[in-house]
Amino acid sequence: MPDESSALLSNAHESSTYGASQVVPQNEHSAAEQPLDGHEQNGNRDDGALEANLKPMPAMAPIIIPMAIGIFLAAMDGTIVVSSYAAIGSELKQLQNTSWIATGYMLTLTSFQPLYGKLSDIFGRKACLLFAYSVFALGCLFCGLARNMTELICARAFAGIGGGGMTTIVSIIMSDIVPLRSRGTWQGRIREKYMSKSAYHNIKGVLNIVFATGSATGAPLGGFLADSIGWRWAFLIQAPIAMLAILAVSFALKLPEAQASNFTARLRRVDFPGAFSLVLCVFFLLFGLDHGGNVSWSDRWTVGTLAGFVIFGIIFAAIELEYAREPFAPKRIIVNRSLIASYLVNFFGLASGLSMLFHVSLYLQAVKRKSASEAGLWLLWSIVGSLSGSLGGGLIMQATGKFYYVTLAAYLALLFGSGLILLMTGIITHSLVAVAIGLVVGSLGNGSGITTTLIALIANAGPEDQAIATAVSYLFRSLGSVVGLSVGSTLVQDTLKSSLRSKLEGRDIDDLIRRVRESLDYVDQLDPQTQLVVRAAYEDAVHVTLGFTAIMAAAAVVSAIFIVEKPLPPRSSGR
Repeated sequence: MPDESSALLSNAHESSTYGASQVVPQNEHSAAEQPLDGHEQNGNRDDGALEANLKPMPAMAPIIIPMAIGIFLAAMDGTIVVSSYAAIGSELKQLQNTSWIATGYMLTLTSFQPLYGKLSDIFGRKACLLFAYSVFALGCLFCGLARNMTELICARAFAGIGGGGMTTIVSIIMSDIVPLRSRGTWQGRIREKYMSKSAYHNIKGVLNIVFATGSATGAPLGGFLADSIGWRWAFLIQAPIAMLAILAVSFALKLPEAQASNFTARLRRVDFPGAFSLVLCVFFLLFGLDHGGNVSWSDRWTVGTLAGFVIFGIIFAAIELEYAREPFAPKRIIVNRSLIASYLVNFFGLASGLSMLFHVSLYLQAVKRKSASEAGLWLLWSIVGSLSGSLGGGLIMQATGKFYYVTLAAYLALLFGSGLILLMTGIITHSLVAVAIGLVVGSLGNGSGITTTLIALIANAGPEDQAIATAVSYLFRSLGSVVGLSVGSTLVQDTLKSSLRSKLEGRDIDDLIRRVRESLDYVDQLDPQTQLVVRAAYEDAVHVTLGFTAIMAAAAVVSAIFIVEKPLPPRSSGR
């Protein structure tokens, strides 16, 4: 999965981000300029409140370790389902609905991420982080105990509420300590006094290593568990790790308590109507696409839910543009021509990347008959490319001070990688080596592009809108991930049904199609000739979806053309 695990730029455009799902609190100022848990007096920062937190590297361990556990969990959870979802669907006989395992999680994560920024100001960073870890732990436990696909999807959606907070609150705390902007800010002066340059970069390096380790662990571990003791342990194993994080945060993480004053006024700042309308808007879109692909596009439920998507989309836009006091997506940010190109790149890039990852996994298992653990190992190439791209993009920008051509080249690489995978999965020939090369190149581009578009946003938004512009970019990324996976899965199911119907004959064809779409295990029970037909139908379906992936990558390239280059300030020699 793509991330921003590289060191970005120092000085005015420095970022503490380290993972794909992080969010900066959506206030008028950046997290670096917000008081930690309400410690602000007459517009001046309470230096003593955080002085203890800004020390050389060894003394930072009590802060870093509790949050590093959460980073590892979030990174691992992002890839652990990719290699095991086909095994999950086959066992529960709901293979056609497995996309909801991921989209259900991302739906709630997308909607709750922006809320945590405001809620942490009200209830405190530590309390919100403990809440997020607790909900995630319970969600993972419920996933492991799920008796059917409906219960599993609901449990994943519940876990997403915690997942959104795990990434967001950690990002906010790190922004409190390691600022997004250091020039002339309170944290910049504190960092100069209390944190050496080496300690600062060591912190980022530790978090980068933790995130990379979690991402690399997820896919092969999920596949191994699915092939050995069962897929349920891919979720159950995360619950005790989350409990360890809860204990570490409870006893080791020392942060100031939130002030209880003006509680009602602060609560009114949270855009609950916007969050609620966003959840319904995205849910109706996903449900309509899923129902249309699995049942019928003319079915009343499909038509009704797609109409609901349009209605709540309009309501969400009205709330954000006209009524919300502190909206997720303010008008001045959304309609800014210098920013919208980066948002669209984020949307199309993540739609392409996640759909590619999931459906390459399906190709490996349904067409090439690889086990879940083998599929997980092949997907490691994507993670290697993503992390290398993120690091490389940051280093190139550090050296050149430019981001336009780096971004354009990044998404051309994504387009090349997705196109190569499409051609090498049966259109020209079957070559897993070429597919692995496509995964590396495509993920290299996406990982680099996510880093460079973040800098493009920061450079074009200006200091006053830096945080909120970044937060909107995370919203577009999450929506791109959800929509890309949902549309890709719909195309797979629609094409699979029509291909099977055109290639198979017999009185029981409807029952056979239903059972083939429910479980890959059933395919192994068919006679050899029918197996070949079914696997060829899966290949056709994957080709259509990979074509969609390439189209999304091409849309990202076109969007990247319109990004506005802006010179980046030189790095300060002091840091």
